[in-house]
Amino acid sequence: MLNVENLTLHYGHSQILHDVSMSANLGQVTCLMGSNGVGKTSLLKAICGAHPRSGGTVSLDGHAIAQSARAHVLAREGVGYVPQGRDVFPLMTVRENLETGYACLDRAERMVPDEIFELFPVLQEMRHRRGGDLSGGQQQQLAIARALVAKPKLLLLDEPTEGIQPNIIKQIGDVIRFLRDRGDMAIILVEQFFDFAFDLGDEFVVLKRGEVTLSSDKASTERQKLLDAVTI
Repeated sequence: MLNVENLTLHYGHSQILHDVSMSANLGQVTCLMGSNGVGKTSLLKAICGAHPRSGGTVSLDGHAIAQSARAHVLAREGVGYVPQGRDVFPLMTVRENLETGYACLDRAERMVPDEIFELFPVLQEMRHRRGGDLSGGQQQQLAIARALVAKPKLLLLDEPTEGIQPNIIKQIGDVIRFLRDRGDMAIILVEQFFDFAFDLGDEFVVLKRGEVTLSSDKASTERQKLLDAVTI
């Protein structure tokens, strides 16, 4: 589904990513791991078009993505992005937040599927509440649901468990597992909660100082070796 080769990224004169290569396949969760500040969020932003890459190639479903392509273009191509911090619209209702995903869809497809409320029942109960009135965990569910409304082929999740209570973390894990097992979506998960990531992950990519230092599948990954690579 996604193939990234030799991607570089700068903020001004500072180079953040150095020749990063990775891939993400349908029906799999690819965990992007590493300590704070190593470039994980920057890589997600480059993939979804939120920040232009400086070099390298990105292809989605076999089609090369132009270096100048911006987020709205990538969203229409099937890239869904759930940012760190959720970024829900606080004064809009839950329903209105979900409907912002319509911008990527043809008019005939503009509806909130029943499956969204099956995955996140609390959003059905609170659909008339303002986004800013929800708890952190409920806002995280809303942010994921909003991305799913746009029917992505590639879903990018940036720290979905950050600041979330344990019961909501379990629910989010169950949703990610369901989406993966359905087989029609590739998922890239940036996650600091190691046990959560290791449990869900099929592929692991570790970044350090903007470079890939480890890339392996679960079958050939030793838990302790991965933990050491993430924390050292």
